[in-house]
Amino acid sequence: MSAFDWNGLLRVGLTQLGLRPAEFWNLTPVELALLLGHSGAEAAMSRGALDALLMKYPDAPQPDKKDTSDG
Repeated sequence: MSAFDWNGLLRVGLTQLGLRPAEFWNLTPVELALLLGHSGAEAAMSRGALDALLMKYPDAPQPDKKDTSDG
């Protein structure tokens, strides 16, 4: 497993993004990714991928539930 490049990220945050150190360390990973130009849209699952997952891992059929109440 490779080490995470905190020095490189901090350098980008301070020099290219103009953040102060406290501002950088208060960012969430999502906020930092957005500031670096990653929209997150590429992580969305397509309908085709969802259909493939549903075929590979189908939901177990649910037994019929009969109403046994006296109402």
